[in-house]
Amino acid sequence: MEYVLLALILIPLGVCPLFMLIPSRYPQLSRYLAALAGGALFALSLLVFIVYQFDAGAGLGTGLRYELQWDWLENIGFLGENGITFYLGVDGIGAPLVLLNGVAIFAAVFVSWNITHRTKDFFVLLFLLVSGVYGVFISQDLFFFFFWYEVAVLPMYLLIAVWGASSQFGTFSRTKEYGAMKLTLMLVGGSVLIFIGIFALFVEAGAGTFDMVVLREQALDEDFQKWVFPLFMVGFGVLAGMWPLHTWSPDGHVAAPTGVSMLHAGVLMKLGAFGILRVGMTLLPEGAEFWAPVLMVLGVTGAVYGSVSALAQTDLKYMVGYSSVSHMGFVLMGLASMTQIGVNGAVLQMFAHGVMTALMFTNVGAIYDQAHVRDMTQFGGIAKRMPRHSAFFAIAGLSSLGLPGLAGFVAEFHIFVGVFRAGYWWAGGLGILSAAITATYVLRMLSRAYFGPLNEKWADLKEMRLGEQFAAVLLIAMILFMGLWPAPFIDRISDTVEMIPGITG
Repeated sequence: MEYVLLALILIPLGVCPLFMLIPSRYPQLSRYLAALAGGALFALSLLVFIVYQFDAGAGLGTGLRYELQWDWLENIGFLGENGITFYLGVDGIGAPLVLLNGVAIFAAVFVSWNITHRTKDFFVLLFLLVSGVYGVFISQDLFFFFFWYEVAVLPMYLLIAVWGASSQFGTFSRTKEYGAMKLTLMLVGGSVLIFIGIFALFVEAGAGTFDMVVLREQALDEDFQKWVFPLFMVGFGVLAGMWPLHTWSPDGHVAAPTGVSMLHAGVLMKLGAFGILRVGMTLLPEGAEFWAPVLMVLGVTGAVYGSVSALAQTDLKYMVGYSSVSHMGFVLMGLASMTQIGVNGAVLQMFAHGVMTALMFTNVGAIYDQAHVRDMTQFGGIAKRMPRHSAFFAIAGLSSLGLPGLAGFVAEFHIFVGVFRAGYWWAGGLGILSAAITATYVLRMLSRAYFGPLNEKWADLKEMRLGEQFAAVLLIAMILFMGLWPAPFIDRISDTVEMIPGITG
């Protein structure tokens, strides 16, 4: 099974030169290759998720399975005997996120089937991004963790600047180049803080290695943890959409093509929250405990701000973009609770938000491709013309507002219980208020755009493409799987969360 983890990185990297060999006059061949690679990644991701629970080989109190470790650099200059290792392994937190990435890329390929401009170049960058995401979720060496983190982030600039679309935000014009540059500059700024924190941690630990399993066993000074943890909290928090450093996210969502928006909101933002948990909270537990109240304030503010901002939008894509900021605020609240049920909920929310926001962007893209407009006030009654599309969007919206039986409810329930258990009564109350506002803008959107009398302007609308319907059904299957049977997710996540220092019962 350890070579399955290696395959998750090598398959998306390996198809990139294959795309380059395909003549540009055969775009359909590039699409078929993308579908084949996406299907293989989804199958392997599902295999990792399923088999994880049946392997009792977790060692060293880390919950890691299927470890694969090769020396890369050793005994060179400042590096000690261990040095840098290509170290792969998956734990109970990584397993559901690996599955999320597999689902997202498989769905994104079919949603991107209508990309006609430089098709093979688009898929090269898309699969390069995906390889980086897999690398982050399964790397156990900080050097390669950061390497794959950058591999995942940097393709976004070209994916948005070349294949994206400009839009209007109020009275301001937002070009795709603006969205791409804003996203890149802010994420690179966050990466600088992460880079400083990694080397500070390496030097302070004095173990001569970037191996996170070794680093978590080092007794680090409490004062050191207190000043280094904010570097990881803010550095990773930028990608997680942490308020007030979230402003790149809605503009990036709106400018990106649909398939990229799905991966951007569905998977890429999770790397930030995952980094806070994997690096910050696991390696610097005392620093995490000290800064938890600040993280809670930032998370609650993001949750309420994002939901209120989404309520103010009429552009469907901006509404979903600000909704993502709000839901990622819930993730940060769960992490800041420092309780097992709250952190469990944060990871559950990463998965739940990933699939439901990918489904939302699938639906927004499907209607924009035909109507060339996203203003919900210009629609009306389109459920009569696009019944399956409307049902898909309704399911995504109901999961977003936390309807029992869907994935969003399971995640938010765990988070709010954890927040209240940690004693943050005010935060729990504001979080529930944010969920209520979410219900308001979701139901308002469905009422305005999809139900009521049909606006005859849209009488010629047709149902979404079969590829988009397939992607939507796949994502809905994941929403229902987690919503109706959350035990497989909770069991895997708890297996690892309970081993993280500083997490209370």
